[in-house]
Amino acid sequence: MSSAMDKALMAMSIEEEDLPFDMPDLPEYSSCERNVLSLVGRTLNPNRQPMDQLIRAMPRKWQKLGRVRGVALSKERFQFFFNSEHDLIEVLEKGVHTFNEWTIVVDRWYESPPDNYLQFTPIWIQMWNLPINFYTKKALTALGEQINQVLEVAFDTEKPQVQEFVRAKILFDVSRPLRRSKTVNLPKGGTATVFFEYERVQKRCYECQRMTHDKDVCPLLIKKRQDLADARRAGIVLEKPQKIPVLKESDPLYGVLNEDQVGIDPNTGRPRIAPSVFEGMRQYLRVCNEEEKLLRIDKVKTSVGEVEMDPLAQKSILRLEPLPIFHQNINKDKGVVFNYGSSSTAEKSSSSLVMKTKEGQPQLSPVPEKLWLMEADPSFSVESSGSSGIVRNKTKAKSRKRPTKNNRFPQSTKPKPGNAQGEMGSEDQSGSKEKRKTVGVGPSTVKSQKLNPQEVIPKGGLPTIQ
Repeated sequence: MSSAMDKALMAMSIEEEDLPFDMPDLPEYSSCERNVLSLVGRTLNPNRQPMDQLIRAMPRKWQKLGRVRGVALSKERFQFFFNSEHDLIEVLEKGVHTFNEWTIVVDRWYESPPDNYLQFTPIWIQMWNLPINFYTKKALTALGEQINQVLEVAFDTEKPQVQEFVRAKILFDVSRPLRRSKTVNLPKGGTATVFFEYERVQKRCYECQRMTHDKDVCPLLIKKRQDLADARRAGIVLEKPQKIPVLKESDPLYGVLNEDQVGIDPNTGRPRIAPSVFEGMRQYLRVCNEEEKLLRIDKVKTSVGEVEMDPLAQKSILRLEPLPIFHQNINKDKGVVFNYGSSSTAEKSSSSLVMKTKEGQPQLSPVPEKLWLMEADPSFSVESSGSSGIVRNKTKAKSRKRPTKNNRFPQSTKPKPGNAQGEMGSEDQSGSKEKRKTVGVGPSTVKSQKLNPQEVIPKGGLPTIQ
């Protein structure tokens, strides 16, 4: 037996080629027809979002119990099948979805998904502290583009605006940080700081402002600590890494455009010029005539310089992105802004909207300030219900309404010494009154008559017999 086993092992080879399996191209093997009414999603923080709990919880959160079925594809990806197109569209139109207070990205199923599939999600943002002289569609779009591609802007110049901010819907790259503010240089001098708030987005990393991990496991913070420790042990000073140039000497655009005009924009993470436009410029400069080439170089420089002066033209011409949609529904798909600030930060803030009196009741500050300038008040909390939030006051707990201890546990009644046992209205040492007792004078005639109507009543004669 051992000799046969040895021969079989010697006949095997580690270098045997493992041929791939060819899936049959038959309709019986494909599930594309069933996948049409489905969406695919992924969790951004798998360590905090268990897949088994997500599959069970999301139908209830979407209010689609019995009409949707979830399937776990991997540790990070999942798929939900819907019974109707209406339910599928309604879930997609809700905007940002969360599970365990961390964001998840969902999108419709595609048979051949793009390379950046499940990399972007639509988010409504609020832009606060806007410059007073730049309440225009182009200015608002340009400010929203500092976060990412703007899809919609809710702005109405004909109606009163009671809100202190303007809302815009952006297509956000989930690998990018959530920028909280942006400094704007004004044309005629001076600067303004525009603040951004994100609706329906709950937890994030407070080190790098990303939605993919906690601060305790932030890779940037861990790498920073490791680099500092290594540099301290080696006794060297860390230097910033040099940027790799985009334009090389062999590139036709080398010397025509600057490095700050090409490559990736560090603010948004998007290319400043679309790859197709970039390649078109190269082809335009590849000519044999030197004089014609100089004219075309000058034309490229002039055209790019003029387009860069207008952010909307740069959006549509250089990046080939569609222009945003402007509408007057300022509260469209409006959601809650979640803040998870500490109480110490709120106490240090000198300009807070909510102050507390000596009794602990909240009251308005005499100097009104913007709500985003302060951290969340610890006496208030925001609890998510579906895709919306409910604000509840937790300053004072409700007390139970129950009788006093003396009423729940009555004291025993004992007569005072020296009083008659049958005395009516007597009180014991504890102050409680005794029950009144009747004097023994015989049975009651009324009660006996009811019990035995045939009994002879004294001095009343015989009962009347009919």
